[in-house]
Amino acid sequence: MGIVLIQILVAKYYKSPDSFTCISNPSVKLSASQINDDYCDCPDGTDEPGTAACTYLSPLSPYSPRDISIKGINTSHALPGFYCINKGHRPSYVPFLAINDGVCDHELCCDGSDEWDHVGGISCPDKCKEIGKEWKRQDEQRQKSLGSAGKKRKELVNEAQRLRKEVEDVIQDMKIKQGALEIKLQNSEKALEEVERRERGRVVKAVGKGSPMTILAGLTKERIEELRESLVEVKSQRDSYRSRIEELETILMTFKEEYNPNFNDEGVKRAVRSWEDYAARDTPPEPDAAHERDLEEIVKPDDETGVINWSEWETTEESDIELLYKFEEYLPKSLRSWLDTKLRDLRIILVDNGILAATASDSSSESSALVSARATLKSAQDGLNNNKKSLQSHTDDLDKDYGPDDIFRALKGTPCLNKDSGEYTYELCWLEKTTQKPKKGGSNTGMGNFVRVDSITVDDEVPPDGKGLGSGERIALRYENGQHCWNGPSRSTLVVLGCAEKDEIWKIVEEEKCVYRMEVGTPAVCGGESWNGGEAGTRVKDEL
Repeated sequence: MGIVLIQILVAKYYKSPDSFTCISNPSVKLSASQINDDYCDCPDGTDEPGTAACTYLSPLSPYSPRDISIKGINTSHALPGFYCINKGHRPSYVPFLAINDGVCDHELCCDGSDEWDHVGGISCPDKCKEIGKEWKRQDEQRQKSLGSAGKKRKELVNEAQRLRKEVEDVIQDMKIKQGALEIKLQNSEKALEEVERRERGRVVKAVGKGSPMTILAGLTKERIEELRESLVEVKSQRDSYRSRIEELETILMTFKEEYNPNFNDEGVKRAVRSWEDYAARDTPPEPDAAHERDLEEIVKPDDETGVINWSEWETTEESDIELLYKFEEYLPKSLRSWLDTKLRDLRIILVDNGILAATASDSSSESSALVSARATLKSAQDGLNNNKKSLQSHTDDLDKDYGPDDIFRALKGTPCLNKDSGEYTYELCWLEKTTQKPKKGGSNTGMGNFVRVDSITVDDEVPPDGKGLGSGERIALRYENGQHCWNGPSRSTLVVLGCAEKDEIWKIVEEEKCVYRMEVGTPAVCGGESWNGGEAGTRVKDEL
């Protein structure tokens, strides 16, 4: 209830010049001389609107012997305080304790009427004109900022609605896509079953099978190739060793011819004698050129020499079973397909009943069709699972509380706010986390992670610059489960939001150990709220 409205409601009780009736207790009647006589006669204190005589009725005052509850009598204070008209400015109430206390309370009572008794000879001048002028200037600036903040809020609401629409569209597309992916998965499963069915009926020709002569020819060719390669290797080693021996004999021959016999070195003499003994032995025969030519012919491949024509022996002869299957080629296409299907079905029945062995199922023998069918099924399963996870994530996001008009959806992901305070810099990231950063180095401290949007009731004064919460219900963001506090709880932060033209951290306080409170201004909460923190739609009368 505004101050002007309160004054209108109570002023009528003070109109009579002869008597006064207590407002909350009409049965108590007083004479006019008992008004403001510095003695509390009314149980509700309404006979002393201009003195501090009835301040003990305040719930904030200490108890006294007079603080006795009388049955049937209302003893609650009926007046919010001493009423200052403040002509030229805004009227207001001053607490009764501040009346005639010898102090000029111009911030509340700019006309000085709170010190009407001039206690201690004090005289409070009327400063309402200059104070009112300055307040009006600031109020015009506040109202201008309020209009700008309202426009910004509309922009945020439009952005939030656009982002929500995007999520809704994505969800709709994913639902359609999920239906298509489910059909694709079903088709892939059926295709794999069909391929596996055909694989069970497939007759696999064994590798290396054929007539006995063909198999023998293949084995003989492989063995001859192995022997040829071994012979080539032995011949190469022999030539290498022969070359080294000739080189060593030349070195020792030169050594024997050039050494000095008069040099008394037993080691050299023994080496020379050993060489003479070696040279006196039977000399090995010289290499036979004809033998060498024979070796060269032996190591040549058979397709160069023409000794054996392996292609004649490696030709596979068609077996009786192959001739039987080849019989299908002479049938009409329709009959051929029917016969092939029946033969495959027959084989599957025989395999399922254990009469025939199933086709080998190891990966090396799997056909490309089976490998491709399994890969297609795996791809379809992964695509469907990923789509389900993404769909659930977007659905949860759509159901999440983003505040009135989904307004905080537009703030999520925007740059974090920072404020220096003492030895730390405090950071607020919308709907993510709050952080304490030391200025002199060291690790950051998590003050909480976003949990939910909440609301609290506040009752604060708004400073002239408008950076305050005011009175009433305010939107709050709760950040919990932060870094654990030594010998205390996990850190948490309550972010209380007030109307402002731009996003800004106003104040940070530690209300309890590791329990923080941030007061933050943002245009996101400016809808219908006056700058002075009053209730929505309530405007204070300007008496200028």
